Amino acid sequence: MKSFPPSVQHCIEALCSEGCQSVRDSIEKLEQGETLPATRALSQDECRLVLIELKAIMAVYDE
Repeated sequence: MKSFPPSVQHCIEALCSEGCQSVRDSIEKLEQGETLPATRALSQDECRLVLIELKAIMAVYDE
């Protein structure tokens, strides 16, 4: 797994713990520029990291 700042890593883990469909919903919302409860404390750049990593994780399941 890539190395992320602790706040970003925690956010990714929290979102992933909610299950695949929830992660897909989170990706969609983040792509639309929405703020999620889990990303509220993150900067825009950190949110972008979360989105990129969630998409990479879900790519494994979408193959």
